[in-house]
Amino acid sequence: MIERGELGLVDRIRKRAAGWTGPQIVAGIGDDCAVFRPNAREDLVFTTDFLIEDVHFRRDTHSPEDIGHKALARGLSDIAAMGAEPRFALLSLALAPWVDDLWVDRFYTGFLRLARRWKTTLAGGDLSHTDKVACDIVACGAVPRGRALRRDGARVGDAVWVSGALGKPWRTHLRPKPRIDVGLAVRGFATAAMDLTDGLALDLHRLCQASGVSAELDRVPVVRGSTQQQALYGGEDYELLFTAPEGVAAPRGCRRIGSIGDGPVGQVSLGGAALPVRGYDHFRL
Repeated sequence: MIERGELGLVDRIRKRAAGWTGPQIVAGIGDDCAVFRPNAREDLVFTTDFLIEDVHFRRDTHSPEDIGHKALARGLSDIAAMGAEPRFALLSLALAPWVDDLWVDRFYTGFLRLARRWKTTLAGGDLSHTDKVACDIVACGAVPRGRALRRDGARVGDAVWVSGALGKPWRTHLRPKPRIDVGLAVRGFATAAMDLTDGLALDLHRLCQASGVSAELDRVPVVRGSTQQQALYGGEDYELLFTAPEGVAAPRGCRRIGSIGDGPVGQVSLGGAALPVRGYDHFRL
């Protein structure tokens, strides 16, 4: 049993891997993507994501097209958080005994439709079999040298923004929309960013912890029909969370929700009260 939860496990792995980072790795374990510097012009960002039956999807509620779409969308959302443009993806797919040819065709229909939307080439992958369907996506994007957005750049006095309302209904979780457009638009002025997949309270805590700051929320934009609790702790919104100097005009549809402070590192407060560090955690279900 994993006792430390997902954050604790990531930190443990990061510490064990310390000292093995090559000079071309600009950002490693702990951000939305790893950043690799191959030349003097641009940086490449890489991310990997699992999508596992009965953990991330159920075959009685998700169509094959939904699953294919979401497999790629999860990776593209990480690329969006870095302010990068998608380039290519690798997909490994392990198939269960119940899967047939038609299911596979429909899965790739959903995957490739989203890939074409964002000019992302499916460049390869692997196939295997298992008891339950499992997808492993590796996605790569590109960003001008030194311009990748990271979690560790928020500064005291920055404003906190989200790219849209939170607490989205379950049906939107089937085919999330990666906010690549927003990531590219804010790349020139945002100081830190990440995608919102595990709930605002937990994800903002992660950003603050990486940046060595705290945050005070003024408001939480909630989707009509949802609740503030769902917006704070539910996850699966796939919006972008970013910080920027106060007074900067963010893209249309983005909402300013608070500010960065110098309180206890990682603390997120709403109305003066510290929020619990809680949200979706793979090891604390």
